[in-house]
Amino acid sequence: MMAKYKVAVTDYTFDDLDIERAILEPLGCEIVGQKIGRTPEQLVPLVEDADYVITQFAPVNAQVIVAMQKCKLIVRYGIGVDNVDLAVAAAKGIPVCNVPDYCIDEVADHALAMILDLTRKITIHAVHVKAGGWGMAVPLSAMHALKNLTVGVVGFGRIGREVVQRLQAFKCKILVFDPAVDAAAIQAAGCVESTLEELLSASDLVTLHCPSNPTTQYMINARSIAKMKPGAMLVNTSRGTLVKTDDLAAALQSGRLSAAALDVTDPEPIPPDHPIVKLDNCVINAHLASVGVPSFRKLRRTAAEIVAMAIHGQKLPNVVNGVNS
Repeated sequence: MMAKYKVAVTDYTFDDLDIERAILEPLGCEIVGQKIGRTPEQLVPLVEDADYVITQFAPVNAQVIVAMQKCKLIVRYGIGVDNVDLAVAAAKGIPVCNVPDYCIDEVADHALAMILDLTRKITIHAVHVKAGGWGMAVPLSAMHALKNLTVGVVGFGRIGREVVQRLQAFKCKILVFDPAVDAAAIQAAGCVESTLEELLSASDLVTLHCPSNPTTQYMINARSIAKMKPGAMLVNTSRGTLVKTDDLAAALQSGRLSAAALDVTDPEPIPPDHPIVKLDNCVINAHLASVGVPSFRKLRRTAAEIVAMAIHGQKLPNVVNGVNS
């Protein structure tokens, strides 16, 4: 019996698509997926006749969306939707949904781990010992206790709030910038509501927890870095395009910033010959903060269930581009 619907999965980092198949095949869907899809030439033939599209990191840009002949829904495996051209999808009447409530604890834990790595220099000292060294690998002034620091949190959504809760156990002063959140809510959480400029100038460490959009893209650049405290540290577990990588590398090389920890980069993956990769004062992970067995199961199940809701004609959750289902 021929399938009624084609569900195209543009790319995925999981071992298989068994969870998605278990939910959607009984509804008459054929799941057609590819592990990696990065160019329009790879994506267009997959999606042009798809009824539904699920995407992870592939650039679902204008060219790809325009090629979709009958797509009724695009679902993003994840929270951020910066890899999907929302305006073009809206112009074609295609709703775009995300999964905003998965991996909250994993990313918050990862951010805290990176903060502690920068303040206590765990990675640097581990590498030092493996190379045959012993004792301090950094000046004494590079070792910090969070209790003595001011931490600036940019973005006070689900993950930002979880990071704040974890930080409060370490008794540091916490500044928060998020223009979409009432100052009273920030103050009720025990933090100081700040403008971005105030936060950058006063924080010993800045951690980013906001989406990448036209307002926030490359918010950390040479100009904003110049406003930061000399020797400040930066953590980014959100989106690589929040930070201008070349400007960050220059600031780390010059000592304007003392250290950075990045789970995300721009571009991604970061080229192995990029100057920032060679810096001892920059810890880089390969976009792993969200990883965890429970979180991935929830992510995949939710994405497939949103497609199932569309098939049943139900109201869609988490529509991010204003298209009514």
